[in-house]
Amino acid sequence: MAEKLLSVPLKEEEIRDLRVGDVVYLKGPVYTSRDMGHFTIKNFLEEKKELPVDFDGSAIFHAGPVVSKRDDGKYDLVVIGPTTSIRMEPYYKMMADLGVRAIIGKGGLAEDSLKQFEETGQVYLQAAPGCAVVLADGISHIEDVYWLELGVPEAMWILQATKFGPLVVGMDSHGRSVYKELAEKANNRNKELYG
Repeated sequence: MAEKLLSVPLKEEEIRDLRVGDVVYLKGPVYTSRDMGHFTIKNFLEEKKELPVDFDGSAIFHAGPVVSKRDDGKYDLVVIGPTTSIRMEPYYKMMADLGVRAIIGKGGLAEDSLKQFEETGQVYLQAAPGCAVVLADGISHIEDVYWLELGVPEAMWILQATKFGPLVVGMDSHGRSVYKELAEKANNRNKELYG
């Protein structure tokens, strides 16, 4: 198990070098996006509108931050923790086509995403639930926000990371998923115990 500090934008070769269980920290811009953020990106693409950011080599964090608004109208990050990623599974192909290299969240994604990761060189990074203060410590500041009309949790926040993590590789680009492996072990144990 390796520990690595990676700079965003992420390169395919460094993502393909990661294996399930590796610990990763990120430096550079990290974008948040949840259900409505993904839906908005989809609408932009369908309407051939220009997206506000370049997703090539990016890291997308399935999270809704807690922020405080300053007197100058800008925002400070208070805490940030992961949200359940499986809700974003319908967008796996869209995110790959945009060049997203790392998806961060909790609980993993499904088989379609795992196959896509192998094909395009992507990775799923598990952010520890309950560690919102630690995760926020790795962010120096909020650079920008888009789609605030969706609400604070659903807006797309551009976070500037100095050492964001620890994040554990839960799904790699070699067909391994810790979530799938744990489910298989649990099912096998159930068969042993209950026949």
